[in-house]
Amino acid sequence: MKCMADLCVIPFNGQVSVADEIAQCHEVLKQFDIVIQLHGYGTNLYGEWDEVFAAIKACHSQLHDSGIVRISSTIKVGTRTDKDQTIGDKIRAVEDRLAAKR
Repeated sequence: MKCMADLCVIPFNGQVSVADEIAQCHEVLKQFDIVIQLHGYGTNLYGEWDEVFAAIKACHSQLHDSGIVRISSTIKVGTRTDKDQTIGDKIRAVEDRLAAKR
């Protein structure tokens, strides 16, 4: 089953910035057969359910292995059975509606 997930990882690293850890996590996510789209407050993931959640687990594991003791992640996930809808499809649907109002 395909799914689309919005992942926001907050590693408790004792610093204000977590950009280094997010970059590290992004490199881990790239090892999986999923679509990854970084955005301002997280990352969109698209692919098979098991692959998406394996990628999230690997991200947590890598950060823990690098010395991060505590991580809090927020995950929103959605599935559809009527069609295969990509991240780009969802964005285009909204952009089309906005363009029609101009």
